[in-house]
Amino acid sequence: MDDLKQLKALIEKTLKVRCSQYKEEYIKRRLLSRMRTTGSGNYEEYTRYLNNHPAEWELLRNALTINVTEFFRDAEVFEILRKELIPKFISEHNRIRIWCAGCSSGEEPYSLAMIISELTTRKSGISSTIYATDIDENILQKAKDGIYESKAVEKLNTAIIRRHFDELPDGRYRVKQHLKDMIHFRKHDLMSGIPAARYVDIVTCRNVTIYFTEGQKNDLARTIHSALNSGGFYVMGKTEYLGREVEGLFSHYNALQKILIKNDIK
Repeated sequence: MDDLKQLKALIEKTLKVRCSQYKEEYIKRRLLSRMRTTGSGNYEEYTRYLNNHPAEWELLRNALTINVTEFFRDAEVFEILRKELIPKFISEHNRIRIWCAGCSSGEEPYSLAMIISELTTRKSGISSTIYATDIDENILQKAKDGIYESKAVEKLNTAIIRRHFDELPDGRYRVKQHLKDMIHFRKHDLMSGIPAARYVDIVTCRNVTIYFTEGQKNDLARTIHSALNSGGFYVMGKTEYLGREVEGLFSHYNALQKILIKNDIK
């Protein structure tokens, strides 16, 4: 076994991060970044560094599962969710069920919860549930805590901040309980082949599959298809696409914003 394979095996054993779910070039880039920072000249040296510096493991975990997100990221997508998709299910079924896959530190599910809260404030009897999942337990805990630096909310208008956040004495902001009550956070591996939730109306899974192989992307599309109700929507990342093997599972609802609608396959 070469040094890279040994290091990947050690990472999987220690961090429970499945290196096989990422493209090899992605893994190499992340490892090389940490190797430069630690002054390690090759994979063998970096393995020794990890063994001698336990704190490096957490830094490596963060590098491998790096999460870039913000509230209402890609405003055009959220406008469609706000004006078209979420109101459709509230109006037709008096409920909305969403699976937010790869939820990272929680900004996306909380953004969805803010929209639902605003749409249902004056309506009674509306059932709303958001299943928010990620493979990284540490980032999930941050999402559950719902505490963000002031910079994270600086693009939100004052009314939204006042309605949905409490300002803490240290200047950070904590999501209010009415949003937390809508969301179920849980650990989930997208490569398991098992949906984190079934019979959902919308799945958001954005900017996750850019790290996957073609086969893994296809498997994920099948998993999402099986999770959705008939007529449900799959919201992808702007740079993502369906492989030819699975393109028949969905049709375009909004091609520009990468929003797909489930095709019922007999």
